[in-house]
Amino acid sequence: MPETSTVTVTVPATTANLGPGFDCIGAALSLYNRFQFSRLEPSATEKLKITVTGKEAAKVKTDDSNLAYLAFVKLYGYLNQSPPPVAIHIDMQVPLARGLGSSATAIVGGLVGANELAGKPLSQVEVMQLAIELEGHPDNVVPALLGGCRLAASTLRIEPQRHREHREEDAEGFAWEICDIPWHPNIVPVVAIPDFELSTAEARKVLPADYSKADAIFNAAHLGLLVRALETGNENWLRCALQDKIHQPYRQSLIKGYEAVQQAALNAGAYEMVISGAGPTLLALTDVANAEAVEREMAAAWMEFGVKAEVRAIGLDTQGAQVSL
Repeated sequence: MPETSTVTVTVPATTANLGPGFDCIGAALSLYNRFQFSRLEPSATEKLKITVTGKEAAKVKTDDSNLAYLAFVKLYGYLNQSPPPVAIHIDMQVPLARGLGSSATAIVGGLVGANELAGKPLSQVEVMQLAIELEGHPDNVVPALLGGCRLAASTLRIEPQRHREHREEDAEGFAWEICDIPWHPNIVPVVAIPDFELSTAEARKVLPADYSKADAIFNAAHLGLLVRALETGNENWLRCALQDKIHQPYRQSLIKGYEAVQQAALNAGAYEMVISGAGPTLLALTDVANAEAVEREMAAAWMEFGVKAEVRAIGLDTQGAQVSL
């Protein structure tokens, strides 16, 4: 296959966890980062050139520690090849450190871009596995790559070879099963993106090392209900299913005005509100009729705490990472 000289990868933002689905469920949203990779001449004095435009562009690293470039290099390393000199242009529309999967877009963008420039030697499943290894968990990178709402489950079972040939295993031996979760068209995500950041590392520090059996059972039941609630749009199921005892009770204190914004969303007709990813973005699920009111009331509630937030109803992305040459 002839070498491609320039490729653009468009990757959707994601919202992960959806309440009880901690580290295993995520959905792609119609908000995008774009990564353009252009081969430089082998004789070029610069082996890497990164430019960034868009929201918060000044915060994005433009040296070899850039996450999209690290992913780019990882794929070539997996192929036992040296990465080519490359110019990368990033158009940022997904805000950083807000719980909308900005790091996942960079990982997926870098891997897919490298795979295209290398002549597509890896399958989508192999690219997905590398993305999970880089991110450390599948909830953001899987929907960013594949689109839609996805549940990822790992298995360490010893199986007959005929069953294993369709799975990919990571370095620790995990095989992943990826399940597409149908999303009812009347369920509208409303994202409230505040003007402050919260790092994933900080959000993970507040979580306990162990959980009670009761909390584990609670989340297992609610995640099972969530899958059916998203598919059917059943309002009562959604209100119940989005509750969680694994991460949200511990992270709420890191998000100023959380309870007031949640109450405002519910009063305006939302089924429930959850933390998007590690936060601080908050995600309300509502129906089409109440979406505008939920937007307005969440923004107003946060303003009472001096927090300016971009609040908008947003669509579900069903395409995942898209490539244009």
